[in-house]
Amino acid sequence: MNIAAISPVQLASRLAAGDSLYLFDVRDPIEFDYCHLPGSVLLPLDELPQRTDEVPDVGEVVLICHHGVRSAQALNYLQARHGRTNLLNLRGGIDAWSCEVDPSVPRY
Repeated sequence: MNIAAISPVQLASRLAAGDSLYLFDVRDPIEFDYCHLPGSVLLPLDELPQRTDEVPDVGEVVLICHHGVRSAQALNYLQARHGRTNLLNLRGGIDAWSCEVDPSVPRY
């Protein structure tokens, strides 16, 4: 499977430009409560099989986690099982976002 990715800087630029992107955070609720990107929707990885219909199949969807591993798993699942082609993995996750874009986002 091909993992399409977007860097934190690219994502920030696209969001600032007003691009229409869906942001889905696949971390656990406690992690999401600690920090998340504005406008992102919590969809824990372990709930994805039951909630796949909540992920749009039209428009670009960015999957987010702590370091980019769980979001890559979510992307692979959605591609392989549901034929989704509109997905991007946030490279380095929210940790990289904090380091490269917005240091006010807490790291853990």
